[in-house]
This record gives sequence, structure tokens and C-alpha cells, in this order.
Amino acid sequence: MKVSILIKTIVFYAALACVFLGSCTKGKTNYEAERGEVIEENNEFKEVSNVVNSAYTVSIEALNGVLYRGYNDIRVRIKNTQTNTPAEVSGLTFLPVRTTVMGEKNSCPNQYDFDYKSEDKYFSGYTVFTSESGTEGSWALHINFTVGNQTFSLIKEVQVKQQSNKNLNMTMFTGVDEEQYVIALIAPQKPNVAENKLVAGIYKLNRMLDSSGKGPAGQLQLSYSQVERYTLKLDPRMPEPSMGNHSSPNNKDLIQDKDGLYHGVVNYTMTGNWTLNFILLNPEGKVIRGTEVPKDFTPGVEGRKSELHLDILF
Repeated sequence: MKVSILIKTIVFYAALACVFLGSCTKGKTNYEAERGEVIEENNEFKEVSNVVNSAYTVSIEALNGVLYRGYNDIRVRIKNTQTNTPAEVSGLTFLPVRTTVMGEKNSCPNQYDFDYKSEDKYFSGYTVFTSESGTEGSWALHINFTVGNQTFSLIKEVQVKQQSNKNLNMTMFTGVDEEQYVIALIAPQKPNVAENKLVAGIYKLNRMLDSSGKGPAGQLQLSYSQVERYTLKLDPRMPEPSMGNHSSPNNKDLIQDKDGLYHGVVNYTMTGNWTLNFILLNPEGKVIRGTEVPKDFTPGVEGRKSELHLDILF
């Protein structure tokens, strides 16, 4: 009798394991179908657009030659048009301006004064585009640079595309302090099944714009600023029913580093759909946005997400 009961028990749990493992396999297959193409890391800067006049050629570069909604590293090269050699530029400002169909203008998180890389002869900065180009609005770059005692200004309309790589997602939200925030993922572009360095930019909309300047640059260059000494608490989970809402060990919350960006660690234990559940804390430790999520292992039940989260797929 005891042997019979033992056999039945073993068969029951074996069957249960098969069902669960089968659902995991099915889930993985669906993830692969949803992902489609393999995500390629973009490490090469290519020209997005350029402006040429009789004196100078201004080339705007980004990774893969494309500007995306979200975080973008940007380079600007300026050459003498006649000699095709780098110009002696003493400073460069860079401001993206979005014009809506109603004619309203706004900007986005952005480095206004670009840094000069003397060894490679280019200016470097970043922009976090908050929307794509489309029927609701267009983006133009307002660039000023100085050669000698003369300042040159140009405006170049550019296309901002939807970010297809979910690992570089971004979100905009209102905190309990009634302030407007932007969180943009920067790295990794292509995660591994391992512990990955997670990097994000966190920005806040400034309520009072500088009205002393003339033109859109003076009005919009201070639209956003990096938040200082915040903490972004991290709880990564696989919320699909077949994944049971499981998490992973050795994750680290994101804290600000010397570069102004927020750095942490996310441990992906397998490929598929992941949700990065966040809680944003201000320097005093007050919750600005985000909620705790259940930590139970719930196969067959979709996991709940924080009110502040970003979905990932790799």
C-alpha cells in the first residue's frame, strides 16, 4: 500500500513538473517570436545630418546614424568647408526644440554646452528625446558655435524614431511632489544572461524657465535638470504567468555616480520578458513614485508591476 501511494505521489509531481516546464518552454518560444531579430549593439557613430555653407560644414552624429526616442549620445564635428580640416571652435551649444502642430515649443533633457574632445576633434553631449517625430510635432536642433570672435547659428530639422530596443526604454511621470520626471535607460543595450551593469538618466522638469534670454535657446535650455542624490530601488521580475513572477539574486539599486548618471546591477537569469520594477526616492528617502510588488512565486498567475516600471525584452 505504501509503495503504491509513493508511486502515485512521484507520478503526480512529475506530471506537475512537466506541465510547468512545458509552459516555460512555450513562454520562451513566444518571447523569441516577439523579439524577432537579434538585438545588435550600436557602437559606431554615423552621420545623422549635416549643414554645409561656404565657411563651415557641421556634421551631427549618433550611434548607428539614428536619433531615437530616449537617451542619445551625440557628437558634432565642424570642419572648414574649403580645406576640409577641423575648425578651431572655442565652444558649442546644442538645443533640441520640438514644435507641436499648434505651434507650441518645448525641449527635453539635454546637455546644452557640449564638451570638446581635443584628441578626436569633436564636441560630445547627449539628448533624451521625449517623443518621436510625427504628425503631432517635429524636432529641430538649434546649434551655436564660436570661431574666433564670431558666433554662428544654425537650425536643422531632424527625424526622431521610435526606439525598437526595449532595453533602452524610457518613461515620463508625475511624482507625489507634483514634479514631472523622466527616467531613460542607457545601458546595457544588449544584456547577457548574467549580472549586467544597469545605467539610467533621471531628470526633472524645471517649473521656472529662464525668461531673460532671447529666442528658444534662452527660454528652453533650462527646461530639465538631472536629479541629484536620488535612489532608484530595483526589483526585476518575469511577470508572465509561465514564469511565475520570479526574480533573481544580486541586483543592486541605482545610485548616482560622478558622471551624474545612475548606476546599479540587474541580474537576468534567462532570456525573455522582464519588468524592471522601480521605486524612486528623493535625497530624504521619501517615495516620489513607485510601489512594492508581491514577491510570491506564482506559476500560472501574471505578476503585478510597480506603478513605476519599464518592460524589457531580450
